[in-house]
Amino acid sequence: MAFYSDNPKFYVAVDCIIFGLVEGQLCLLLTRRDFEPERGKWSVMGGFVQTDESADDAARRVLRQLTGLENVYMEQVGAFGAVNRDPGERVISIAYYALLGPGEYDPQLLANHNASWVPVDTLPQLGFDHPEMVSRTLELIRRKFSTEPIGFNLLPELFTLSQLQTLHETILGEPIDKRNFRKRVAETACIEKTDLIDKTSSRRGASLYRFNDSRYHSDPKFRI
Repeated sequence: MAFYSDNPKFYVAVDCIIFGLVEGQLCLLLTRRDFEPERGKWSVMGGFVQTDESADDAARRVLRQLTGLENVYMEQVGAFGAVNRDPGERVISIAYYALLGPGEYDPQLLANHNASWVPVDTLPQLGFDHPEMVSRTLELIRRKFSTEPIGFNLLPELFTLSQLQTLHETILGEPIDKRNFRKRVAETACIEKTDLIDKTSSRRGASLYRFNDSRYHSDPKFRI
């Protein structure tokens, strides 16, 4: 049809902005490019959308190839389509972010892709428009963090309240009053206390908690 053939055609790509907690620091998973364009620079992991897959499917494929994981929490950030964003060709990229819990990935696959965890506070120079992607993603996560339970994707299944508070302080970039924080947690039905104790940090130990997904979906109220 002339309606299609008379218009230009572009490449469509996906870029996966993958976060994880490594030794208590919020880190971004980056790979060093070994091909042009931007050879030698660090970048987030991406790939082209294939003819037989949706953009969401392409993002899940890229994440699976990099980490070996299925069914990871992912969310679309938005489209990046500046004319000269890719020096090789005209490419429109759809960015997604993913949150990985500790140990939820295959280290050998990361090594195969020259991928490394880098603290978000000390990111190297990134290629393309990836600095803008990362910045916009962090803004999105920080807006959602206290009103949606996305942070539990970064924690182990069982966690202490100190771990939960440290995570929130790390993401939001500011200290939180301990008493008020624990009061809000106590009022949040989907965060439940278990009978288990974590004794790795003290002899007395700390109670372990978990996120109750079914309870949240039956009453999706969340604010801490």
